[in-house]
Amino acid sequence: MTLPTTAAAIRRAVASGRVTATEVCQAALDRIREANGLLNAFRYVDEEGALVRAAEIDRRREELMHLPLVGVPVALKDNICTRRMPTTASSRVLEGYRPPYDATVVERLESAGAVIVGKTNCDEFAMGSSTENSAYGVTRNPWNPERIPGGSSGGSAAAVAARLVPLALGSDTGGSIRQPAALCGVTGFKPTYGRVSRYGLLAFASSLDQIGPIAACVEDVALAVSVLAGHDPRDATSAHAPVPDFAGAVSDGSLTGLRVGVPRALIANGVEPDVLAAVEAALEVLAGRGAKLVDVDLPHSPHGIAAYYLIATAEASSNLARYDGVRYGVRSRGDRALLDMYEHSRGHGFGSEVKRRIMLGTYVLSAGYYDAYYRKAQQVRTLISRDYDAAFEQADVIALPTSPTGAFPLGERTSDPVLMYLADVFTVGANLAGVPAISVPCGFTSARLPVGLQLTARKMDEATLLRTAAAYEQLTDWHEQSPANR
Repeated sequence: MTLPTTAAAIRRAVASGRVTATEVCQAALDRIREANGLLNAFRYVDEEGALVRAAEIDRRREELMHLPLVGVPVALKDNICTRRMPTTASSRVLEGYRPPYDATVVERLESAGAVIVGKTNCDEFAMGSSTENSAYGVTRNPWNPERIPGGSSGGSAAAVAARLVPLALGSDTGGSIRQPAALCGVTGFKPTYGRVSRYGLLAFASSLDQIGPIAACVEDVALAVSVLAGHDPRDATSAHAPVPDFAGAVSDGSLTGLRVGVPRALIANGVEPDVLAAVEAALEVLAGRGAKLVDVDLPHSPHGIAAYYLIATAEASSNLARYDGVRYGVRSRGDRALLDMYEHSRGHGFGSEVKRRIMLGTYVLSAGYYDAYYRKAQQVRTLISRDYDAAFEQADVIALPTSPTGAFPLGERTSDPVLMYLADVFTVGANLAGVPAISVPCGFTSARLPVGLQLTARKMDEATLLRTAAAYEQLTDWHEQSPANR
């Protein structure tokens, strides 16, 4: 028997009794066992817990069949707290840590009937663009194992791309859902800041971090966002906003009258020709469906990388101060002096990229440099947000490449942090402005590496974003391509 592969199809099949949740779960576990040795997409697999959960769903199928994710296997990025599984943010400093509670998104997934199968590899504390900064080894791109999968949610993107699971959650601080989704040929979604609770997400940069889904198609993303979205009193930044009918938005394939803004000056330089050609072809598809292409300007976006890496590192310096071997984190043994214990615990526990960002963030917050760097970065952030507001007066969505390049070789940029940071050049703007964004597959490079089209919309207008992405998906078959059938 051929099992369904998308979250929506699995849900329908389990609810109807055509397949059991146990069959679906076991098939996912078998695929993980077969592929993870090469990909290193998963940090931890809860085989026993997942099968127990699936068996419970089968016993209670009549009672649970109405749930939107009943029987769907889901993977979680390793920086999302889970009470029954380790949560380490792929860092030695949290090795073996098991939180005493579940993140809000975990509670909502399980309330919706999902079967959580494990935790995925990521850049340490979500700091990276390639998933090469994990303390537990690199994750490889399923399309070419010698290439990076993107980051920091590379494990989640690789797991979905390799069809190990139909749905995974990642976190997005400057593009860490969308960029790996693009480089792995799947769909990644960052909601409006405040739309999805951050309670239980190990903080990197609190004013930028977001949790969102990665899936093989827009319908599955819409299904997941419908479950995850909504106010959470445990998160002070959670928005008091009603949750629209995202599934209904996806079913409406009309784009007549939709204005798609294209900031051509921003993408004129630095984009690989294959990537640019794929994105231009995608824009023509949207225009053919009834959308109107309009030129927009995001004049301060070229300063986005600099502003982002000042703000994000400053917040990281503050957030990661708690990992001192006393409050949280592995403690160095044998030190007689308190400061020595702090130094050795953090020195041994953190990797080089995390140390680099903590030092940079501490520097920009220090006396004499706060005004020169951090304050100015926040002022640029305001200008970038205003640019988006102005652009959305002319357009309903804004289209960009998700990444300026295809997936680059493992190790190519590890010795050049600035070049690595430039992989986020088109994604950081949405985080700085707090607007929702999605990346959908739109083609391949000549080396048969996936390319992603990024769409952004006004704050809290995820429905328009999902409708646009779904309409594009209906006219193309890029989302149906996978490493297994290449």
